[in-house]
Amino acid sequence: MNAIATDQLPVLVIGAGPAGLAAAAHLVERGLEPLVLEAGPVAGAAVREWAHVRLFSTWGEITDQAAEKLLAPTGWVKPDAKTYPTGGDWAERYLQPLADVLGDKVRFGARVTGVSRAGRDRIVDADRETQPFVVHVTHADGREERILARAVIDASGTWLTPSPAGASGLPALGEKAAADRVTYRVPDLTDPAVRARFAGRRTAVIGSGASAFNALTSLADLARSEDGEGTKTVWILRRGISGSTFGGGAADQLPARGALGLAAKAAVDEGHADAVTGFRTEAIERDGDARLVLVAEDGRRLDPVDEVIVLTGFRPDLSFLDELRLGLDERLQAPVALAPLIDPNQHSCGTVYPHGVNELSHPEQGIYLVGMKSYGRAPTFLALTGYEQVRSVVAAIAGDHEAAERVELILPETGVCGGSGLFDQPDTDNHSAAAGGCCAPAPALIQLGTNTQVPSCGS
Repeated sequence: MNAIATDQLPVLVIGAGPAGLAAAAHLVERGLEPLVLEAGPVAGAAVREWAHVRLFSTWGEITDQAAEKLLAPTGWVKPDAKTYPTGGDWAERYLQPLADVLGDKVRFGARVTGVSRAGRDRIVDADRETQPFVVHVTHADGREERILARAVIDASGTWLTPSPAGASGLPALGEKAAADRVTYRVPDLTDPAVRARFAGRRTAVIGSGASAFNALTSLADLARSEDGEGTKTVWILRRGISGSTFGGGAADQLPARGALGLAAKAAVDEGHADAVTGFRTEAIERDGDARLVLVAEDGRRLDPVDEVIVLTGFRPDLSFLDELRLGLDERLQAPVALAPLIDPNQHSCGTVYPHGVNELSHPEQGIYLVGMKSYGRAPTFLALTGYEQVRSVVAAIAGDHEAAERVELILPETGVCGGSGLFDQPDTDNHSAAAGGCCAPAPALIQLGTNTQVPSCGS
């Protein structure tokens, strides 16, 4: 297939979430043909799984300009820019309408199982860059399809590949066997069945990011309620508690995130949770038929719990890109040029600078990982960052290199350790401890309600 025919092919976008649909909108704006493949049955399928969680950013910070232009002729009205939506609001009031406007440019129930160059596996050099991409797809009815594309934008995210409880990065011994009592999501305690699962019970929450804060706060609210008597939480951190553990508070330029950290601190200060620091989980053992015992690498065993919530971050699924020549950082699994900007070993404080096609390119020309997936295992991400990524990438695909190089985004700074992020931030205990980050006290069990003097960075 010659270059002219390749240019006539669509740009294939994997994932109908915020970054993927924004990429499609920018492609349409530039007169290019997008084809969005979404494994789920609706737009924002992953977002809908945390529909009950409220975002850190306002409506004014989570919609893309090209997408707004595409929606405007339909009579779509942008929600109040100063209000904070839930994940469900975001999916129903923005992502689904955007997918509806794109129409047959978005296909649901279409899971990408492989991407390569037509007639070339990853070994072959000859004429590689002149060949289109070939994308293998499995549809919900089991039908298989092969699609050719001029470029591929992978915005499939990381939601389906949560990190395990095991501190080594591998599942803890017994973790899979205890699957009936282990969850990797912030529970929706407005659901009666979910609420009954946690009410009056002892739950271990593993993680130290915003997801853990959401879980701690929700479980504390349950403990304060009439039907939640006896509800107790054990908060497990792989490192110690420092002045940055609960985020930036009033200093955070994302006020809702700062408030979430303060709410989590209030929950443990009131004694609804005990914090176990320096605990690196090695095994999850059964204690009878229902309860579980967590065992640390140093041999410590915690008192039995009824449920375990693992909120230790996410990682990218790279299996279907195995035939492509990706340039990924060996630690973060993010593009090599982007990794230094987001590496939590180096960036425990400050913000991530806006970036685009230069940081997202790979040895294999024409393949781009964007959105949450571009960050690999790094812990924080803003929707605005994803929108800037796809704007730049689409400009490059269209041949507008001046626009691709231009930075059109200013991100808010947090003013505190931890960087900036919109989505739930995964646990970063491993990263900061390994880097000798500030304030890593010795392992201890402390009830914060009786010991509220925590050291600040540099003390």
